[in-house]
Amino acid sequence: MCNALVIIPTYNECENIEAIIAAVFLQPKDFHLLIVDDGSPDGTADIVKNLQKKYNASEAHQLHLMQRAGKQGLGTAYIAGFKFGLQNGYDYLLEMDADFSHDPKDLNRLYLACAEGDADMSIGSRYVTGVNVVNWPMSRVLLSYFASVFVRLVTGMSIQDTTAGFVCYRRKVLDTLKLENIKLIGYGFQIAMKFNAWKYGFKIIEVPIIFTDRTLGTSKMSSGIFKEAFFGVIGLKIGSWFTKYK
Repeated sequence: MCNALVIIPTYNECENIEAIIAAVFLQPKDFHLLIVDDGSPDGTADIVKNLQKKYNASEAHQLHLMQRAGKQGLGTAYIAGFKFGLQNGYDYLLEMDADFSHDPKDLNRLYLACAEGDADMSIGSRYVTGVNVVNWPMSRVLLSYFASVFVRLVTGMSIQDTTAGFVCYRRKVLDTLKLENIKLIGYGFQIAMKFNAWKYGFKIIEVPIIFTDRTLGTSKMSSGIFKEAFFGVIGLKIGSWFTKYK
């Protein structure tokens, strides 16, 4: 039985969804895949349903679809995916974007860091060996990089890429974290997951990757996401003063 589930949240990803699914299933490691679609009006979920007929004839390539009513946020999509994975017995749960900014070939490296290495959580990191970002304007590179600097200063974590969304978790990490208490939904969600895993003492390693900005579809970035992350980090730090981590 496959022991690893890749979770990809989607909203209007019809240009990318078929190709990203095929790329995940081409990896040497057999991954199962869960698409969490937030009511994409462009028909993303319909494409996935048609592809299920193709892929689900094989145990090695199981394509799952979770459809939700409307945009509910990245964080809630991942939490729903994590709960699905835990309920269905997967030992490793990975998260990635649908737009090829995360190279599917790196899934194997993140998985092996946990499955054969001693990591409890492995992060596909843009900044652990410098700045490895392609096709981003300098303003966005600087904003992302210094956002991680800010997070490190506030929280005390040594993680270089605190907002990374390309991650592999051992099951025990997600079993331990109180997922229902994580209310942040954008970049703040990614920071909160790392912060809580770090506070519980799990071993986190960063695996260097090259991040390439999307070429198809539209970015979901907004000023509100950065605002939530800024104030969310402060809230995480204050909240940790009143939380017991065992």
